[in-house]
Amino acid sequence: MKRPHWPRRPHWPRRPHWPRRVFAQLLLGQTVVTVGVTAVTAGLFLAPVSSELDHDAMQRALSIAQATAGDEVIARAAEVRDSATAQRNAEQIRLATGASFVVITDLAGIRLSHTDPDRIGHRVSTDPEPALSGRSVTAIQQGTLGRTARGKVPLRAADGRVVGEVSVGISDDSIRRRLLKMLTGILLCAGAGLASGTAATLVLARRLKRRTHNIALADISALLVEREAMLHGIREGMVALDERGWIRLANDEAVRLLALPGDCTGRPIDAVLPPGRLADVLTGRIAGADLPAVRDDRVLVVNRMATAEGGAVVTLRDRTELESLVRELDTTRSLTEALRAQDHEHANRMHTLLGLLELGRYEQAVAFISEQSGSHAAVAARIAEQVQDPHVAALLAGKTAVAGERGVRLLVAPAAHLPDAVVDARALVTVLGNLIDNAVDALAPGGGGRLEVTLAAAGSTLLVQVSDSGPGVPERLRERVFEEGWTSKEAPAHRPRGLGLAMVRRLVERAGGRIVLDGGPLGGARFTVELPEALHNRTPCVQTPPAQTPPDRTPPDRTSAAGRTAPLVEA
Repeated sequence: MKRPHWPRRPHWPRRPHWPRRVFAQLLLGQTVVTVGVTAVTAGLFLAPVSSELDHDAMQRALSIAQATAGDEVIARAAEVRDSATAQRNAEQIRLATGASFVVITDLAGIRLSHTDPDRIGHRVSTDPEPALSGRSVTAIQQGTLGRTARGKVPLRAADGRVVGEVSVGISDDSIRRRLLKMLTGILLCAGAGLASGTAATLVLARRLKRRTHNIALADISALLVEREAMLHGIREGMVALDERGWIRLANDEAVRLLALPGDCTGRPIDAVLPPGRLADVLTGRIAGADLPAVRDDRVLVVNRMATAEGGAVVTLRDRTELESLVRELDTTRSLTEALRAQDHEHANRMHTLLGLLELGRYEQAVAFISEQSGSHAAVAARIAEQVQDPHVAALLAGKTAVAGERGVRLLVAPAAHLPDAVVDARALVTVLGNLIDNAVDALAPGGGGRLEVTLAAAGSTLLVQVSDSGPGVPERLRERVFEEGWTSKEAPAHRPRGLGLAMVRRLVERAGGRIVLDGGPLGGARFTVELPEALHNRTPCVQTPPAQTPPDRTPPDRTSAAGRTAPLVEA
């Protein structure tokens, strides 16, 4: 009996095993990754290549149209509607550039040239209004010659008037032919990238060792710790930005100076800082070295250095205390100049007194001494009577003396009143001092000007007005004067200008108030500041600002008789 014949089992190939060697694993894994990345990259590159070719064709058509529009002969032909000249020149340009068509129209959109002469004299098939209105246009459009990439520009005469349109088109068939030609190159590039990636795997370890300068992993960790200690230990603010203007790193001092939120890392500058000069300086929209900026009541000096990766490193220095010292230095210099002037004035008074004594006019000498010694005391007494807060009263007394020596009469309105109930005297002195300094600076060059200060309390709200008889501020500039860094004066060498009014506005707005600049009754500028909750509401009386005085330049009578209106307090 024969044995049954069973079919032989097919020979199945062995299942591939993962290499055991580390080098083989690295090579195989990297090869798989490289093949996948290459395939994805080639696909992603091929996907938008058609739109890129369309864009390139539109830009090429736009360049040809712009070059054609620069031909004075063509512009003159369009202006006088000379279709023969326009057709001849347009065809020469079309043949020289390889464009599908070069169409020239007049101001009404009527063709003066076309590849088909029968279409000359007819209106173009697409809308010519954008180009005729003075704008350059690129688009993919369907026209009488099929789908084309077009560039349209206005055609201008010698005097700049738009006299027509130049429309240049490149056929869609030529774009597709370019795509097919590029496909082979793309595949070759993908293969070259695959080969390069595979070869790079072999040298990856050595290259990595060389790029890290042979630093061990423990050394890298130590460097990171030292960097963190250095950045957070220095007394200057430092902010690192990436190429998008987003914060990569901010040390403790920068967070304090800029009042940044705790989660500022990874957020754009414009999202953590209010719009203004400081944000513009940090993002690079304003360039320069040692640029001043204001953040709340702090004056900062900002420097920005770009990095090779497109980002930037910004350093911040707090100049608030230095700025206060510089202002005090300026005040000291002004007082020194005032004392020098008073020294000359005192010498003149002594000479006058000596002459009266030598002439035997003793009564006149006594009256002269009484008048001179009592005038300044009377001014200080009147200021102290109206302004009961000692800090503001001292400020007004000092500013009155300095302004007087600079030829400016600083006046306190008769009905002005400030009780001794100021919540933040330091902020009020800063606001009032800056406004007075700006007014004196505006009046001093011409001399003989007048400055009036009004203080009024209504419950817990304080109203401050500073008016001058200077040239005033044009209405178009009344908002710009509050911008950081903007000034109409020449900045001295020891400090920048354009920060005082910006700081005043920040202080006022932070207190919930408002500041307004307009024209005053004295003919110049008037700053009005309203500060709610600036006073302790301890008295029910309400002080209202005085009626606006007319812009009379006549000085007040210092020796008014009884029953006459009380004079303004002045130096």
